[in-house]
Amino acid sequence: MVPFALAGLAAFVIAAVVLRLAGAPDEWFEIAVAGFVVGIPGLITMIVHDRNRKRRRALTHPEFRVEESS
Repeated sequence: MVPFALAGLAAFVIAAVVLRLAGAPDEWFEIAVAGFVVGIPGLITMIVHDRNRKRRRALTHPEFRVEESS
């Protein structure tokens, strides 16, 4: 799910830049910035969830190997 969250954040950044350059109403720009800001906690949540899912799967399925990254 992390790649989807990153793509969403990138889309909001691109939208904000395009809106600023196009001279769109300030409210539209603010909405794009808000979408990016609200997406950050979602990204963090997905990263933590994926990390914990790997650990849970290793406990329930012994054949599943977790490669620890340093």
